[in-house]
Amino acid sequence: MSDSALRIDKSLSGKKWVFPDINEEEATRVAQNFGLPEFIARMLIARGVQADNLEEYLYPTLKKHFPDPFSMAGMKEFAGWAAQELMNGKQFGLFADFDVDGATSAAIFTRFFRALGKDIPVYIPDRLTEGYGPNIGAFKKLKEQGVDILFIADCGINSVEVIKQGRDLGLNIIVFDHHEPDEELPLATHIINPKLKDDHSGLEMLAACGVVFMSCVAMNRALREAGYYKDKDEPPIKNWLDLVALGTVCDMVPLTGVNRLFVRAGLQQMAFHQNKGLQALCEVSQIDGDPTIAQIGWSLGPRINAGSRVHKSDLGAKLLSSEDLEEARSIAWTLEQCNEERKTIQNQMVKDAIAKVESKIVQQRGNMPLIFVADENYHPGLSGLTAGRLKDRFGKPAIVVTFAKNGDGTVEARASGRSIPGFSMADAFLAAQAAGLVLNGGGHAMAGGFSAQPEKLEELEVFLQNYMAEHADAFEETKQTVIDSIATVRSAQVQFVHLLETAIGPFGVGNEPPVFALNDVRIQDVDVLKEKHIRLMLSDWEGGSRIKAMLFGGIGTPLGDALIKQGRGGAFHLTGKFQINRWNGRESVEFHIDDGIHAIPRESEQVA
Repeated sequence: MSDSALRIDKSLSGKKWVFPDINEEEATRVAQNFGLPEFIARMLIARGVQADNLEEYLYPTLKKHFPDPFSMAGMKEFAGWAAQELMNGKQFGLFADFDVDGATSAAIFTRFFRALGKDIPVYIPDRLTEGYGPNIGAFKKLKEQGVDILFIADCGINSVEVIKQGRDLGLNIIVFDHHEPDEELPLATHIINPKLKDDHSGLEMLAACGVVFMSCVAMNRALREAGYYKDKDEPPIKNWLDLVALGTVCDMVPLTGVNRLFVRAGLQQMAFHQNKGLQALCEVSQIDGDPTIAQIGWSLGPRINAGSRVHKSDLGAKLLSSEDLEEARSIAWTLEQCNEERKTIQNQMVKDAIAKVESKIVQQRGNMPLIFVADENYHPGLSGLTAGRLKDRFGKPAIVVTFAKNGDGTVEARASGRSIPGFSMADAFLAAQAAGLVLNGGGHAMAGGFSAQPEKLEELEVFLQNYMAEHADAFEETKQTVIDSIATVRSAQVQFVHLLETAIGPFGVGNEPPVFALNDVRIQDVDVLKEKHIRLMLSDWEGGSRIKAMLFGGIGTPLGDALIKQGRGGAFHLTGKFQINRWNGRESVEFHIDDGIHAIPRESEQVA
């Protein structure tokens, strides 16, 4: 990285601001060859986009750039086998995870088989009583419903023992997953996971819903080649890209490679409002117009997830599979009520967890590379959300542990973790499992989970703290804010943000929105929302244009305290991201603040 930006070596969040190192000649060449503004060319180069694949990056299409599903390890064998078994009249069933990725995976498979004239039983485990991953009780229930072939979506890659038990029941089991596999793989009939060692497809960024979608494309081709569609229509697979976009965004997988194509195409499909469940959910969420990436992540996803947090894990899959608008509306409103209940519980849980962490920081004199909080009163369904809040608040990987009773009356510790760029939560949990400290662990780089015996938690925390310390380079990176460019309030127009979204988006994990610095802006107004967020009106130093800005969760942080203390007229350098706010058919630009520091008053403002 280059020297500090705006000469900021330590902001109020303790970070150094830097510009990325850019080959200026290449930036000029890219801008000229593709007719792009030079600041866009610079951002593309900073993201590692090469000139020879720039056209694919800027203008991906399904026709030109859809990957070959048979490039995935085991896909050709699975698709041919599944097509033959389907034509032989075998009964398929599905076990899927309870989160958004699992719900979208379940909905894609349900719609695929429904289009073939077959209804399949779907089992979504209760998040609070059954926990994550497949279990033998669910397998037995599906077997009793006549299932011969069981698909497992968004979990199962490390469920060695329970899949063996399922095979002993006489089930053929196929695992469709995207989580990191352990050394020992389950003895499933087929496994489709782009993270397998022998998979060289380059599709490791896929969420489970993407794996499922690719598998449906492969099965469809196999059925076509077998003559299955001689007297019937093929399933409208392309129509389900809206579900792929939804699951991909909400599961926080990298929006790189084919995921950019899937999300772009999925957003276009979402605009048609063909999925009754999504239509109903947008109504309940009061989304005006076509859903954006931000609205998917902040409005739609939490509502789908909310059911699993209050013993209604199957509502998300049912909603997204529904063909009846009134039924979908009823489910959507139920999820809305679940979400309101979730918010109340979560707010108190987050507040308590923050207090615990701050106390531990004082006790350990700040020597705590990783956040680790456990409490027997915490809600098991909210550990991941709370971990995410702690990660954002303290800028470190965060793990929240809750406790649940198993069917035999024993107590088990269950945790969720959220990570920072460069530090793989899944690798940390798999390492802890290899050390004999957790019963089951895994996930992916930015999010993961584990179950453990309560008596091992103290030793486990020490292990994870040491593991994080050994990967300190990732932590050091979070002490820097990489600034893509400097902007002014006057330049922050709707057209400007649309250009960013069109050329560089869609934005998400692995393709974050560009970070801009607002140099020497003035606070024109400031107030507090919901006792935790800070809303401001900003202008450039010389006045004129104004822009609304938000510091989410800013109350109690050094930057938030400084903004409120300075109030109207306060001078700051700020970093953040521009967003389009859509309301009542109108669009306006907002600035979402990440970091900041006091600006030195200009000479004309200093008192003689």
